[in-house]
Amino acid sequence: MLKTYTFPEYAYHRRDAQREGRVERHPVVIIGAGPVGLSAALDCASRGLAVVLLDDNNSVSQGSRAVCYAKRSLEIWQRLGGGSQLGQGLAEQGVRWQVGKVFFRDDLAYQFDLLPQARHRMPAMINLQQYHLEEALVRACEAEPLISLNWKHRLVALESRADGVALQVETPDGRLAIEADYLLACDGAGSDTRRMLGLDFEGQVFQDRFLIADVIMKQADFPTERWFWFDPPFHRGQSVLLHKQCDGVWRIDFQLGRDADPAEEKKPEKVIPRIQAMLGPEVEFELEWVSVYQFACRRLQQFRHGRVFFVGDSAHQVSPFGARGANSGVQDADNLGWKLKAVLDGAAPDALLDSYHLERAAAADENILNSTRATDFISPKSRASLRLRDAVLELAKTEPFARPLVNSGRLSMPTHYADSPLNTPDEDHFVSAMAPGSPCLDAPLGEGGWLLDRLGRGFTLLSFGELPAQDLAPGLVVGRDIADPEGLLRERYDGRPGTVYLIRPDQHVAARWRAFDPAKLAAALARSLGRSE
Repeated sequence: MLKTYTFPEYAYHRRDAQREGRVERHPVVIIGAGPVGLSAALDCASRGLAVVLLDDNNSVSQGSRAVCYAKRSLEIWQRLGGGSQLGQGLAEQGVRWQVGKVFFRDDLAYQFDLLPQARHRMPAMINLQQYHLEEALVRACEAEPLISLNWKHRLVALESRADGVALQVETPDGRLAIEADYLLACDGAGSDTRRMLGLDFEGQVFQDRFLIADVIMKQADFPTERWFWFDPPFHRGQSVLLHKQCDGVWRIDFQLGRDADPAEEKKPEKVIPRIQAMLGPEVEFELEWVSVYQFACRRLQQFRHGRVFFVGDSAHQVSPFGARGANSGVQDADNLGWKLKAVLDGAAPDALLDSYHLERAAAADENILNSTRATDFISPKSRASLRLRDAVLELAKTEPFARPLVNSGRLSMPTHYADSPLNTPDEDHFVSAMAPGSPCLDAPLGEGGWLLDRLGRGFTLLSFGELPAQDLAPGLVVGRDIADPEGLLRERYDGRPGTVYLIRPDQHVAARWRAFDPAKLAAALARSLGRSE
């Protein structure tokens, strides 16, 4: 029970098929109604795919858990919300921030800005307790007729077949048999789906322990920024992280070291003095939620196993420093949904689905590398490493060259699928960063509009000049279909007259040229769908 939040209880409903004693068959079944599973369901439904979503619980996440949600996630949720403005609503509910500060002992060593470029619709980052996020995503799913959301449905057995997956699900009314063309395992780091297939992670488990304390403060002088301390006077030899959340709740992470006893460290008589030493005796606060955790940087060798796909924490785990867990999982769902739709519609071969692993495993490796480096910087494993770390922090106070070496967690950024086989390589010169594989940058349009809202959910041509009549993909012409009153769209895409971009359904760049060529467009579209012309 939390002081600032009452957990909803969602109703269990017996499915008609169970009542009638028949086996259901569905295009897509998703296991796990956390942020990733809910996002995957919304993505599939937005593309016209009927989804059955199963969860063994009947409420949202206990405790705040994930906190930071990045600009790219907000942009994805905005698209998935349709007319509900889901992403915008989350951005308004959460605490917006983009500045982070790193302190070494008593002094500011370094600060950064996650969004130095102005005129983007979404903020660089919001802080929002996970239960608030899940509740908003549940409402969106409940409003979508193509999503069947089923609480108190626990997966107990599965059989992977050549043409689908057979599931056995335990409910309050007994066993239910379900078959799926494709199964998405979004059931977290302790995935039952992964266990049933006999799969395990590869990677590293870190022994350091950290204390999470969500604290209600009546008055707090801290700004809405991410503050990270190395060896502060109130917690010598360790690190501390501070974030503001909504409802007057602040997240504080204390590094405890390898030998800390989790049961002891969670006791109020241990937690409260730590917080008082940090805030000062005059600051009034209450404990909202406390947990002690270890973390891992590891992943499955393969994210696809026949008709079963592992998505989010069931596929990969990273440290919490950098907000790469939930944000990466949402991008997993964003990557997979349009490919399932193309294959189920017969517009693409089954081999297209292999690109889910290729693209998202590369993203996981990038996240694991960043998380491992951050962990090594935060928790040096030798005296020499500690001296080097402290020297970097001391130099960063005055020397610009040292500041990029400071690593309190590289914050989540969208993955660029630079080496994807779905990309058509550039043959022309561009000065824009919007190379094939890149997520599309947003830009303001006329009358309060935004580019990402106009790109739609299918393949789209973005043209900086008139297009001839063609049926390969819907086209948006800058200056005719969409306005660019501030010139930022042309600037961000190096949109010289005649330039054309092919945009994937997940709003990543598939190809770009300096002039429209129908044959090149057809080849690029086929390549993006895993087909050969």
